[in-house]
Amino acid sequence: MKRNKKREFQSSELVQSFARIHGFESKLMAFEIKDFLEDYLDAGLFSEIESVSLENKIIKIKIASPLLRNDFQMRRSFYLKRFNEEFPDQNFSDLVIS
Repeated sequence: MKRNKKREFQSSELVQSFARIHGFESKLMAFEIKDFLEDYLDAGLFSEIESVSLENKIIKIKIASPLLRNDFQMRRSFYLKRFNEEFPDQNFSDLVIS
């Protein structure tokens, strides 16, 4: 059974072209990354993620819990590889955890 998410959006051609024109493609991709993390992590761990942003092909994730932050930093290359597999057309260069 698929549960409904708080924000449902479709990345249609119209939405993507609108984002490209107005310069917020990275925000749209950050939402997709955050939705992926919501599905990948359990609810308790996901609640510790404060924000996800994307700047110049660098994913920046802000995490409240020091324990989860340390886990992400230790497995940074794993998560970067996972993001590149999930979004193959993006080719992210780095993952910054703070």
